[in-house]
Amino acid sequence: MVNKAYLTMYKEDNVEVAKTSYCCPNISNEVFKNLGVIDFNMCQSLHQEEIKQLERWEREFRLDRLKFTRLKVVTCALSAAATLFTPELSDARISWIKHSVLAYVVDDFFDVGSSQQEQEKLIHLLDKWDIDEDTEFCSEAVEIIFLVLRDTISESADMALKWQGRCVKAHLIQIWMDVLTTMGREAEWGRDKVVPPMDEYMENGYVSFALGPIVLPTLYLVGPKLSEEIVASPEYHGLFKLMSTCGRLLNDIQTYEREATEGKLNAVQFHIIRGGGTINEEDSIKELREIIGENRKKLLRMILETKDSVVPRACKDLFWDMSQVLHLFYSKVDGFSSPNELLTAINEVMYMPIDCNEMKRE
Repeated sequence: MVNKAYLTMYKEDNVEVAKTSYCCPNISNEVFKNLGVIDFNMCQSLHQEEIKQLERWEREFRLDRLKFTRLKVVTCALSAAATLFTPELSDARISWIKHSVLAYVVDDFFDVGSSQQEQEKLIHLLDKWDIDEDTEFCSEAVEIIFLVLRDTISESADMALKWQGRCVKAHLIQIWMDVLTTMGREAEWGRDKVVPPMDEYMENGYVSFALGPIVLPTLYLVGPKLSEEIVASPEYHGLFKLMSTCGRLLNDIQTYEREATEGKLNAVQFHIIRGGGTINEEDSIKELREIIGENRKKLLRMILETKDSVVPRACKDLFWDMSQVLHLFYSKVDGFSSPNELLTAINEVMYMPIDCNEMKRE
């Protein structure tokens, strides 16, 4: 949206006033403006084709049969287009969007769409990975989710092989295993009416928020080589944890009222409980926003740090880009669950090209 807004406000005959009035052709230039418009419209057309491809993928893997889930291809595509908009990053966008959709599916599966037996079966299948043709899936939902997870992980690993020159499938499987395990733990807390300590909730919650399957596979597809040593480094994990913690808290703030009625754990509730009656909802949210602000500062410092940094800057930037996306989606409501709040942004970025003739008339 920023690029489009800049183009629509761009003045090729812009006059600067200092000691004298002057027009700088290297900055204000009709050719630059027209090239920018052409580039934006071309990228938008490519994104539209990718959405059609992804909608076919949803149908092919029967995701539309899962009535309990929120299928949000276009919403996920907006988050990808906002961060990975150039044509050469198509692999990265496709991976980002597919894993985003699956993060929704799995989250809804553990929240409302499954029994304890189904949850344990899905975790077992992913852990086993190689299954026999006569494997018993327990339910259609488990079968659909496992098969699409396995295919998407394998596809992302194949794409990463082209960029990285090494196989990263084991890492991608582990990323998803961590998410399923932490979601399963939260489901168990809910069934047993357990209220864990706040530290334990957050240590589990930043992983169960499921940004790992979206961002971490994409890092392999943006250009720089990521060795096993880099992926295992404290810097890599620190960037991920700060980004995910911000996301978890932003989500908890916007979903607090709904989750409270559903009896689900939430960081806002934890702060109220911890206050022993001295902290109300408003105070709790204010405290959480302060924590988010501090974590964003730490994240930005890590991204800008060059001394002793092992994570390539292009990869570090992706953690910040996702942080920005989260603030857009959770600025007023839970934008992932209420996509109508983002309808203007979706239409502007994904479907409404810039009309050069209209701009000239203006």
